[in-house]
Amino acid sequence: MPSHELNPLRALRAPAGARTRTWAVASARALAATALLAGAGAACAQPAGSIVVRGAVTQIAPDVLSGDLSAPSFAGTRADIKSNTQPTAGITWAWTDNLSLDLPLSAGFKHDIVGDGAIAGVGKIGEVRALPITLLAQYRFFGANADLRPYVGLGPTYAKFYKARSTAALSGLTGGTPANPTTLSIESKWALTAQFGVGLRFTPKWSLDANITKTALKTRATLSTGQTLDATLDPWSYTVGVGYRF
Repeated sequence: MPSHELNPLRALRAPAGARTRTWAVASARALAATALLAGAGAACAQPAGSIVVRGAVTQIAPDVLSGDLSAPSFAGTRADIKSNTQPTAGITWAWTDNLSLDLPLSAGFKHDIVGDGAIAGVGKIGEVRALPITLLAQYRFFGANADLRPYVGLGPTYAKFYKARSTAALSGLTGGTPANPTTLSIESKWALTAQFGVGLRFTPKWSLDANITKTALKTRATLSTGQTLDATLDPWSYTVGVGYRF
């Protein structure tokens, strides 16, 4: 290429034909750069209709406010529920560039139930398995091609409690015997879940995701003795995972 095509001042002093060729080359280069940038944006976009599947780890941490066990019992006989962490998964479908539906998936969580209040020193009094079934409507901030996208979500949760088991400590407190131990059950309930999270894309297909949820959940435990205990569980949930976009 002639040297005046690389130097704007010399290009201005060049003959008209040469100047025309110079500006044509510059225009072509600008159009090519623009096309490359546009293509890069399209390759990294998360458009409406895309599906993201993820693998994750989730901790559910109940924020328990326990009532008293009904009579006959010691005054202030209460319970607490411990946290549990399990591998989880999920599917997110982008309805639009900003609105999506998210379905968390898990095989369930196993929570220890321990004495609280007047029986805080007795330790474990039972255990229960919990399967939260949740569907979240999410709003994702920024454009579909942004690498960092905070989001909020809201939706219903069905908290399924099953395989509740008591311990000898609970039987001893409620008049059970080895031959006829006290058993318990916990009612499954509907609740509302709110979510805040952030997604960070590190390739056009792969991303990191972290979110926190809060579920407004109340339930009742019933013993085979007929005694009941009402509790507000209001669990926090913390999830970190890796997603792949199809």
